[in-house]
Amino acid sequence: MSATPELRALHREWTGALSSLRDRVGPLRPLQVEGMLSRMVGMTLEAVGCEAAVGSRCIVEGAGGRPIEAEVVGFCGEKLFLMPTGDMRGLKPGARVLPSPTVSEVHVGDGLLGRVLDGTGRPLDGLGPLHDCPDTQPLMGAPLNPLKRWAIREPLDVGIRSINSLLQIGRGQRVGLFAGSGVGKSVLLGMMTRFTDADVVVVGLIGERGREVQEFVANTLGPDGLKRAVVVATPADNPPLMRLHGAWVAHAIAEHFRDRGLKVLLLLDSLTRFAQAQREIALAIGEPPATKGYPPSVFARLPQIVERAGNSDSGPGSITAFYTVLTEGDDQQDPIADAARAILDGHIVLSRSLAESGLYPAIDVEQSISRAMHLIADREQMEHAVRFRQVYSTYQQNRDLIGVGAYRRGSDPRIDHAIDAWPRLLDFLRQDMYEAVPLQAAREQLRALVGAAPRGT
Repeated sequence: MSATPELRALHREWTGALSSLRDRVGPLRPLQVEGMLSRMVGMTLEAVGCEAAVGSRCIVEGAGGRPIEAEVVGFCGEKLFLMPTGDMRGLKPGARVLPSPTVSEVHVGDGLLGRVLDGTGRPLDGLGPLHDCPDTQPLMGAPLNPLKRWAIREPLDVGIRSINSLLQIGRGQRVGLFAGSGVGKSVLLGMMTRFTDADVVVVGLIGERGREVQEFVANTLGPDGLKRAVVVATPADNPPLMRLHGAWVAHAIAEHFRDRGLKVLLLLDSLTRFAQAQREIALAIGEPPATKGYPPSVFARLPQIVERAGNSDSGPGSITAFYTVLTEGDDQQDPIADAARAILDGHIVLSRSLAESGLYPAIDVEQSISRAMHLIADREQMEHAVRFRQVYSTYQQNRDLIGVGAYRRGSDPRIDHAIDAWPRLLDFLRQDMYEAVPLQAAREQLRALVGAAPRGT
């Protein structure tokens, strides 16, 4: 049965009225569930009444409506555990908690070169906003297939004679720099940034003193080193979550340049401060300590961040990473140092006794090793490096006898040769902080030092 003219007219009238009302109302916004701040203990916030995934962000409304950004780090039942990314002043009981749809990412591009950023990717250097950074990179990069990574086959020149010759580093290698306080760690990192042949240098200063950040950028790195470098700084006074973010931002930036096919040198100072920040977060949300006060999540985080460095699986790009590890009291068996040594492709140990004797860089050749050197160095260089270590070790093993005059010359030809060669060995290891020794020059100097020595000595 067809509609009558009256019904059709009524339908047109109601349709027009509904369209007019819809235009006046506008598009409907999706409902957003708000929560409430129920508890605050130390650096940990507890919220109820809302849902958010671990790793997502929330906005907590402080006094006067000031937004305070926080990240979900855990949950228990209906309670969410939040960790703020900044200052918490102004929070009060019952404050509104709004889950945020934004994800953790950083703007990347050529405009980052020469800039100093904080843990959120914002400029710290007072040079204005970032330009020429059209792309974004997630802080937590997707893991690469280990079977598709390009193998380590090419060396990376870091400009340090002892490393280029005795501990040669390959593109895509991950190396630990183990050092206590005051043994020249920052100076050595600064030398690498200035002297390396990498296309881009990314420096992450995690948990350092604010004064050290300024000194590293202005003096150690210098204007020339900063031109092709990106510095991410989250000093010790930052919340623990921001210290974690600083390390993730540095890796995300390095991954961006690697994916463009560039050679990237990543220097993270330090892996220990990164682990301590994770420990603070884990203990705050109730995770039990396991090894010397470190919860299990700390040792799960370390390989996750280290494995982000390395060679690409889709092109010639590479991230060669140096992670400094603080050995408090020069204890090489510290749990973080022990865990880092197991997951890295080599370690370079800086000796306090060598530093106190005036030898810089204070690299302890006996305790240091590059696990990829046999993949990139030729047989001649390997033989020369082994010969250097043998002579160096012979002298060190008999140092006390030689020092007190208990050794009689002529008793052992090996010790006699080590005594004669010792001053030249120290001169080879010593390098001025403004002196660059390229890869080929370091090899030739090593050959000149030990290549002519008889094998029996």
